[in-house]
Amino acid sequence: MGKRDNRVAYMNPIAMARSRGPAPSSGPTIQDYLNRPRPTWEEVKEQLEKKKKGSKALAEFEERMNENWKKELEKHREKLLSGSEGASRRKEKKKKEKKKSSRLSPSSSSSSSSDSSSSSSDFEDEEKKQGKKKRKKKHRLVRRSSESSSSDSESDSKDTKSLSRKRKKTERGDGLLSSESSSESEHTEETQAKRKKSNEERNDKTKKRKKHKKHIKKKKKKTASSSSHSE
Repeated sequence: MGKRDNRVAYMNPIAMARSRGPAPSSGPTIQDYLNRPRPTWEEVKEQLEKKKKGSKALAEFEERMNENWKKELEKHREKLLSGSEGASRRKEKKKKEKKKSSRLSPSSSSSSSSDSSSSSSDFEDEEKKQGKKKRKKKHRLVRRSSESSSSDSESDSKDTKSLSRKRKKTERGDGLLSSESSSESEHTEETQAKRKKSNEERNDKTKKRKKHKKHIKKKKKKTASSSSHSE
């Protein structure tokens, strides 16, 4: 079985594109853009005049609105001025009526005096209330100052107590340390004395052993000499 021939003929893409010809254009070309319909100078002038007319109409509308707004403002001002004038006139009428009533009735003087006395009594009552309030404030301040001083004194006493307790503790600790140091010194002295005694006893024992050995040697020498003489 032979192999299958999978070779393909080479095709030049440039030659293929030339043989196909120019590609169809989907949109407008440059020539179409250059040959587009354009307005004449007269048509441009007509468009500009139309724009100017439109702007004139808008300006006229704005002027009318401004005139209407001005008229409404003037009406509102007139109303406010008439109201203020009416209130001033009413006040003047009331004053005149009060003056007439005071001239006609003598009781008005008594009423005014009673009003003045009542006002003076009210003023005195207010002064008394203010004086009481001030006294209460002073009393509160004095109490607060006394409480703060008492709290300060208590805190100082607590501090002194704590310091005294700390001192006592330190003194006790020092006493314990001194007692411990004294006991340690006594213990060291006792150990040293015991060591001295043991050393002395050892020396005595060694001396006694040496003397005993010497005595035994002398006895042996004596026995040897006595035996030699007897022979």
